[in-house]
Amino acid sequence: MSTETPARSADALRKDDDTSAPAKGAGAVGAVASWVDERTGTAKGFRYLMRKVFPDHWSFMLGEIAMYSLVILLLTGTFLTFWFVPSAGHTVYDGSYEPLKGIAMSEAYASTVDISFDVRGGLIIRQIHHWAALLFIVAIMLHMFRVFFTGAFRKPREINWIIGLTLLMLALVEGFAGYSLPDDLLSGTGLRAAEGFMLSIPVLGSYISYMVFGGGFPGEAIIPRLFTVHVLLLPAIIVGLFTAHIILVMVHKHTQYPGPGRTEKNVVGFPMMPVYIAKAGGFFFIVFGITALIAGLVTINPIWAYGPYEPTQVTAGSQPDWYMGFADGALRLLPGFLEFDLLGRTWSFNIFLGAIALIPVLFTIAGAYPFLEAWITGDKREHHILDRPRNAPTRTALGMAAISFYAVLFFAAGNDIMAIKLHLSINDITNILRLSAVILPPLVFWVTKRICLSLQRRDRDLVLHGRETGRIVRTADGRFFEAHEPLDAHTRWRLVAFESNRPLELPEGSDSNGVRRMGAAKQRLRTRLSGFWFNDRIEAVTPAELAAAHHRGEYEALEAAAVEDSHPQEFGGHLHGGAEEIGTSHAYGHLEEEKSDR
Repeated sequence: MSTETPARSADALRKDDDTSAPAKGAGAVGAVASWVDERTGTAKGFRYLMRKVFPDHWSFMLGEIAMYSLVILLLTGTFLTFWFVPSAGHTVYDGSYEPLKGIAMSEAYASTVDISFDVRGGLIIRQIHHWAALLFIVAIMLHMFRVFFTGAFRKPREINWIIGLTLLMLALVEGFAGYSLPDDLLSGTGLRAAEGFMLSIPVLGSYISYMVFGGGFPGEAIIPRLFTVHVLLLPAIIVGLFTAHIILVMVHKHTQYPGPGRTEKNVVGFPMMPVYIAKAGGFFFIVFGITALIAGLVTINPIWAYGPYEPTQVTAGSQPDWYMGFADGALRLLPGFLEFDLLGRTWSFNIFLGAIALIPVLFTIAGAYPFLEAWITGDKREHHILDRPRNAPTRTALGMAAISFYAVLFFAAGNDIMAIKLHLSINDITNILRLSAVILPPLVFWVTKRICLSLQRRDRDLVLHGRETGRIVRTADGRFFEAHEPLDAHTRWRLVAFESNRPLELPEGSDSNGVRRMGAAKQRLRTRLSGFWFNDRIEAVTPAELAAAHHRGEYEALEAAAVEDSHPQEFGGHLHGGAEEIGTSHAYGHLEEEKSDR
């Protein structure tokens, strides 16, 4: 960062003063910073970055966990590449692990066993790398759940939403390539399954399989190719997309939850320097430490127990890592009659639909959702204030329905294990899961939407009447009231600061001359979808409604004034209706201004 000469009096200035020299006390660091800034112009950008404000909420840490896990993956992955041999060439093991001595295996498998038992710290680094990969995918998924349920994907963040989805999909492929590299019996079984998936692609399947494996399965080309993809191609793309994601966060400014003083034009939080940088640095070491602790205590992927890959063998109960489980579950649930012969060819849609088509279809639907919602609402504004999930009941219900569908597919990936451990029929389990995949998502949608609407009604009642105190007050004429405690302005803001979208009205299908309007069919579709989204809604409390509720409460308070005066020490809060001493303009002022803009 450039430095400036401190101001001096006019008498102290001399013609021979060197004003380009750094200020006294700046030292070597200031001189170097000034030299770099004069040649690169980075001071302005660095100053902007250091002053960048970030809101403080626990849910924002999910994205940070993903970023820190990626850093851990890059560090540990670099360490492992020094000893891993990406070759399917044949060798005979002669390392320190006695059960495998004298067994023929690939050089990739032998080097992985050597890393685990003969390289100092190799096993812990392997396990940290594997656990960090799982944590990376978990953090991305949870972060995207937060983004979806709070509406953080809305304008201007649609591109960032698509980048996040692409990162998640690439992370799945990167994870599969990573655990396929050791060439043990479990990963080899996974590669065998992947080859079958490729062959199920109509017309092109056999050509794609030969191209990927360099000939017939398994071949000797797949390990070096996977290594190149895993350590070079995909990491470069992922790091590039992550960088673009962070830059767009800086450009768009950070989203924040509703609250007093928070608007669409500001960010309330802490600056990058010194507060956020200290918290972020500490949080990185927490993530690294917990990952290392898990890796040190919990064994994962013990390849020495599986043995080297042999095409004639299959590991019993073999299953992919959890993040690929939903695709494996879909494969198991699809009926066999989807495979048939036609035009002299066998069409294996029972495999293709679940193993190949499912992932791009689901990610395409997720990527299109922000644009679909914007089209339905007609909302072209920028949004920097997040929604509470309960205030967008249809969106929240759709998200939960999608999660329930994913959960059914995930559990279906273990139908054979469940049948063995629970002593049940695998056919019965499969049929139940098939029915669940059809019935459960609509049921979850309905229940979630009802819960959201109920929570909105509760919030509305809290705003209008305050919290129940459980204290019953009797008036002079024998009537009873429950004393209510009014909400403070900060709590009230959070409950009322949201928009209640209303369904669109269907315009006339033809003009005054009876000529059909262009786009009438599209408008009908949009109107129907708008009704589906917003017919069931709870309106936010308006300042007029709050004032009316307070006015009614004042009359109830006057009726019980005698009781309150005679027992002042026993009376707490306000009566039903919330007769508050503060005016509604004080508690509702910012929100009233906000709604007037709408």
